[in-house]
Amino acid sequence: MTYSIVARDPGSGELGVAVQSHWFSVGPIVPWAAPGVGAVATQANAEVAYGPRVLSLLRGGAGAEQALAQLISEDPGAASRQVAVVDAAGGAAAHTGEACMAFAGHAVGRGVSCQANIMASERVWPAMLATFTGTTGSLTMRLLAALDAAELAGGDLRGRQSAAILVVPAEGETWSTVVSLRVEDHPDPLPELRRLVELHHAYRLAGRADELTGEERFDEAGELYRRAAELAPDNHELRFWAGLGAAQAGDLDAGVDQVRAAIAQHRGWRELLDRLSPRLAPSAAAVRARLDAAHE
Repeated sequence: MTYSIVARDPGSGELGVAVQSHWFSVGPIVPWAAPGVGAVATQANAEVAYGPRVLSLLRGGAGAEQALAQLISEDPGAASRQVAVVDAAGGAAAHTGEACMAFAGHAVGRGVSCQANIMASERVWPAMLATFTGTTGSLTMRLLAALDAAELAGGDLRGRQSAAILVVPAEGETWSTVVSLRVEDHPDPLPELRRLVELHHAYRLAGRADELTGEERFDEAGELYRRAAELAPDNHELRFWAGLGAAQAGDLDAGVDQVRAAIAQHRGWRELLDRLSPRLAPSAAAVRARLDAAHE
């Protein structure tokens, strides 16, 4: 009841899974990935245990084909399963059981597998693979492009409901992620997932700006806040910090305009402005003074 893609980026070593389904909250079911280990999609008559069990076998030295073959051989319900694996070396393998409901199938390439079941068209999974291999950019954006291609080829016969994306780095702690986002229930989940990915990118920039602020590298932080606000122009929190960053960089007029706009969207920012210390936000005093003068 799902289409998904598992893939490894040969340049960055990132591993990822992206999925869409007409099923509530597909995110906790289908996608599994671990840094430097691999990525797994388990769907159709999904057995969630395939995710952690395949990753465990990969950690133990098995490749994608070996790990998948072992679990399929041990599973009495394998005929109704659809599972795909990519390992940290770029090996990929997939299984579509003979009892999976048509249209169902998979397409495997180097470092990638696309799979789907109960599709409106048997063009879905080949279209996903062709789009992924023909698209440049980050792994995250290529995974999203593959999902969009599935929709253009007909998508899920039953329609749309939820989507998820999970991308992990080439190495790191088991909980490390590049992006981990879910759309649990939405009439058009893929545009919503893409919106969340863009917002996630904006907040990553803002998070790095927070770190730079703590190091008193205020000009660098201001530039990142500005870039974050540009990615999410309707977000009043990012607009507020971008305004303080602009003021710190020497453009007080633009900074005050940004902060004023943020306050107009949410009054709490005016009180927070009063609470900011010079050490945390050196430009806050000048912005406060300008706002106060405008009300005199």
